[in-house]
Amino acid sequence: MKKLLWLDDVRNPFVMADWLLQWSPEYYYEKDNGTHEVIWVKDYHEFVDWIQENGLPTEIGFDHDLADVVYSKRGNIDMLKSTWKEKTGMDAAKWLVDYCIEHKKEIPQFFVQSANPVGKKNIISLLNNAIKHI
Repeated sequence: MKKLLWLDDVRNPFVMADWLLQWSPEYYYEKDNGTHEVIWVKDYHEFVDWIQENGLPTEIGFDHDLADVVYSKRGNIDMLKSTWKEKTGMDAAKWLVDYCIEHKKEIPQFFVQSANPVGKKNIISLLNNAIKHI
């Protein structure tokens, strides 16, 4: 069975069928016949956990900006200095490269559905580079 791992915190591939149709039409047209499965993960940690538990999918759709909120550690005296931002799709792509190197696997097919043009370009460049050198 072909599996598409859809990494996006906002775009629901099951409600907004246009997302699948636009980015991965094969999965849109074949999702109901039992040969294609779409798995929706919304953040870096779900992405990593899914791959560690299930192995590599056939294809991955990356969003870059996975959270617009900057969180701060509550109760810390240096609260302003201790802010951190949620990991992005780029962090997930970097983790994927390391995983593939460590497990001697090829980078799966991928696309980037992000509205962030710089983030999109960076993910594509990273993964295309990794494909050339792994």
